[in-house]
Amino acid sequence: MKLTKHAHACVTLEKDDTRLVVDPGAFTPDAAEAVARAHAVLITHEHFDHFDEQVVAAALEARPDLEVYGTAAVAAALGSSHGGRVHVVAAGDTFSVGSVPVSVHGHRHARIHPDIPCPDNVGYLLDDGAVHHPGDAYCVPDAPVRTLLLPTSGPWTKLGEAADYVRAVKPERVVEIHELMLSDLGRRSTANLLGEKGLTGIPVERLEPGADVQV
Repeated sequence: MKLTKHAHACVTLEKDDTRLVVDPGAFTPDAAEAVARAHAVLITHEHFDHFDEQVVAAALEARPDLEVYGTAAVAAALGSSHGGRVHVVAAGDTFSVGSVPVSVHGHRHARIHPDIPCPDNVGYLLDDGAVHHPGDAYCVPDAPVRTLLLPTSGPWTKLGEAADYVRAVKPERVVEIHELMLSDLGRRSTANLLGEKGLTGIPVERLEPGADVQV
């Protein structure tokens, strides 16, 4: 499977003739282009940096073959006029897009502050553990993970919790996502603290937007 990094939380995953996009949000400048090439869009939760509602809604109108998966709040935002192509998913669900099996894990967004509600948040484990995208939460899937997409910045993130999360998941590989709130120095410092010579013993790969790797 090929993973292409986009800005912030968005990635594209391709296997055989199947292409999926996860979390095309407003912080991803090429979100519309990524969605236009995808067979399915997977949304972890409704926050704007993960879900550009206008981009996804326009794509559903333009492409009768496009499928979207997300929480109940995502589905409500998109409305019910898309012929059953917007699917509500929750922890424990499984589905396939083309040749790519997907399982759903986790329930809630990580806590930011008691005064800020925590929306539903789901993570997606793709292709029998090849890649896990957790959205905005440190949910540990109950299955092996080869490549973990690790959020490294945001109002909810804590580096100590991120380290414990990587240790709990025990992935073979870690790729940074959700990085836009860090300067270059912050990204390097975070990768050092969490990486191979830091708290987890696993290198944190920093991919720039447009870069792709095999996972």
